[in-house]
Amino acid sequence: MLNNLKLNMEEYLPLRDVVFKTLRQGILKGELAPGERLLEVQLAERLGVSRTPVREAIHKLAQEGLVVLIPRKGAEVASISEKSLRDVLEVRMALETLAVRLACERMTEEELLELKQRMQAFEEAVSADDLLEITKRDEEFHDTIYAGTHNEKLVIMINNLREQMYRYRMEYIKERDKRQMLVQEHQEITDCICKKHAEEAKQAIYRHIDNQVQTVAQIIREQ
Repeated sequence: MLNNLKLNMEEYLPLRDVVFKTLRQGILKGELAPGERLLEVQLAERLGVSRTPVREAIHKLAQEGLVVLIPRKGAEVASISEKSLRDVLEVRMALETLAVRLACERMTEEELLELKQRMQAFEEAVSADDLLEITKRDEEFHDTIYAGTHNEKLVIMINNLREQMYRYRMEYIKERDKRQMLVQEHQEITDCICKKHAEEAKQAIYRHIDNQVQTVAQIIREQ
């Protein structure tokens, strides 16, 4: 699947960051499969760069949990395990439950309007059946809630977890039969926050994340 990789040089970024984003997207989209070896020479030749930015990108991916560095063997794409899924989403559950409670207390009318607009944009992306666009709009919806907490430390903590959450979010959104349920869950979360119903919002975000855990865990078991 290495042949599918193409370096995106349109972005005004240092080369090491362009290589990192290319490899990261390849992993998240499944172009680089779990367990696949990441050979610096081969990747450098494919992307038309030196080995240095490839090496730097691989180490950064390892820090985010997308790549595993194995002594005397090298690097390979990290497997998606049920334990890592639950570890990541248990933390997300705690952080997002706090986030929706604070959002109910602190979001301004302008921010609530933006949340409704993000909800609408997500629904439109689902209707268009564009996986990457759905994922992007899903992140924007949740980002609006995080910003509405007005708690910079909480936002930083969630952002530190973002890359690991993204992989599982992508696996979940690939399931077309779950997308309308996602729309309904986003609508329920939006309604609760707009009505300032903190306990109901916490229950809604719990169901939202728990459904993701159960679905992706089943996918992992079937693989």
